[in-house]
Amino acid sequence: MKIYEYGKEKKEICILIQCTAEPWCVFDASAKEVSKDFHVCLVIADGHDESGSDFQSIEKTVDDLITVLKEKEIRRIDLLYGVSMGGACVTRFLAVSDIPVKKAVIDAGITPYPYPKWICRLISCMDWAGMMLATKCYPIMKLAAPPSRWTPVGEDPEEHYRKIFEFEKKHYSSKTIYNVFYSANNYQMPEKIPVLDTEIEYWYGEEEKKARKNNCAYVKKIFPQTLEREFKGLEHAELILMYPKRFHEEIMRFMKKDCH
Repeated sequence: MKIYEYGKEKKEICILIQCTAEPWCVFDASAKEVSKDFHVCLVIADGHDESGSDFQSIEKTVDDLITVLKEKEIRRIDLLYGVSMGGACVTRFLAVSDIPVKKAVIDAGITPYPYPKWICRLISCMDWAGMMLATKCYPIMKLAAPPSRWTPVGEDPEEHYRKIFEFEKKHYSSKTIYNVFYSANNYQMPEKIPVLDTEIEYWYGEEEKKARKNNCAYVKKIFPQTLEREFKGLEHAELILMYPKRFHEEIMRFMKKDCH
């Protein structure tokens, strides 16, 4: 695990936890925007950096994060945010950590399947095959995520996509990809969920609303205070990846503060 820090002079703490299949640099712009108001810790899980490690599980990622935060003497979190796989980490973090969290955003967070294990394994194998193709074959990557939509403003589409493709091809192992999909859909939650005073929002894009229906229902069941927020015209993880300023504005709306 790696932690990239921004705005260390700020007092309030914001933890941002990445989604899978993206290098840390694609979150850099949003982390920098949010750091105008927060000390931001951008969390990059095992298997998603240049260290040669493999991703193991959501459980290990959350345990490692808790350990690292305590080593950094971070004893409370003002905002805990995670997207997709990162949203799964936020869900488990809230259920098992003793570090107080004022507010949390679970952005399209994945929740455990209710299916028999053999079905979960089959689904994971299908997800693994699709992601292996997308991360190892450049034309398929561009077909799955069209550059016209998924290139940040001001960047050259070919350069942006080549940078991501070369990173994924070199650093994302077959084991990491399989473990991410299996664990994000099958991580363990404690039998007894603590009652929290954390304010929670579950975010999703309009274009993924159907896919996130069960995830959102699960989060609202275990954390009844959760409010939904839908983003018109957006897809999975599109807000944090493509619209840093709007992402910052949404964070500050949730915190009930003005942006700097």
